[in-house]
Amino acid sequence: MGTQLNIKSEDAYRLASRLSELTGESLTTVVTKALRTELDREQRLRDKAALRARLLSLADEISADMSPGVTSDHNWLYDDETGLPR
Repeated sequence: MGTQLNIKSEDAYRLASRLSELTGESLTTVVTKALRTELDREQRLRDKAALRARLLSLADEISADMSPGVTSDHNWLYDDETGLPR
């Protein structure tokens, strides 16, 4: 027999039993699948947060390396009256 996990919660047992009835899978299988699903979801959230933090850090590094006064204003390329390129 493998390692055991004892959960002393009537609610957890009821939920696992109902899922087991619906799927035809054993209690062990439905609990394992539920835990795996939750673990995968949590890992994706943490990976997403880590990626966001890394991208913001890179943006800060790039911004720090830019010359002062660099803007996205390109009005000097266009005629004020016609709006056409000069």
